Amino acid sequence: MLAGLGYWYLETRKLDAVKEQAALKQDEATKLESIIKDVENYQKRKDNLQKRIDLINQLKQNQKGPVRVMDRISQDLPDLVWIDHMTMSGGLVTLNGRGLNPTAVALFVENIKNDPVFEEPNLKNLIQISAVPLVYGYDMTFHFTYVPKPEEGAAGGATSTSGTSSSSGTTGTSGTAATGTGAK
Repeated sequence: MLAGLGYWYLETRKLDAVKEQAALKQDEATKLESIIKDVENYQKRKDNLQKRIDLINQLKQNQKGPVRVMDRISQDLPDLVWIDHMTMSGGLVTLNGRGLNPTAVALFVENIKNDPVFEEPNLKNLIQISAVPLVYGYDMTFHFTYVPKPEEGAAGGATSTSGTSSSSGTTGTSGTAATGTGAK
């Protein structure tokens, strides 16, 4: 009987020890659950912030296109020509503007044509809109490419582009760009 009581006492102590360890493990599991929830919340916040960062970066990338287009157009804009309205949808640029003579408008079309980031321009119309002072209105469309087109005749294309740029580019284009944007 003494052996039976000893056995019962040992088994009771083992059972109490197992219950105590189970309670400790349960407390640890509860603590770990809260940590797991914190980690999941952190991961959700991190994913949400990453989506916002990606969206901001995408918007920044999308802003570069119109800025580059406007910069290139202002460089190609000769004296005596200005832009009244410009829209850009996808890669298509539509311009409406005025010029003081058809030759100046033709020079603008030629500058756009020779610009490596623009495709062949389409001058839809050129009409006289005022007799005094003599003013012509034009509508033009062309496509913008993010990758410059290869030059077919490198020497001929470079000469005509730099010749055009030097006659109306260095001082005339910047003055015209400011006048063109101010005339809007």
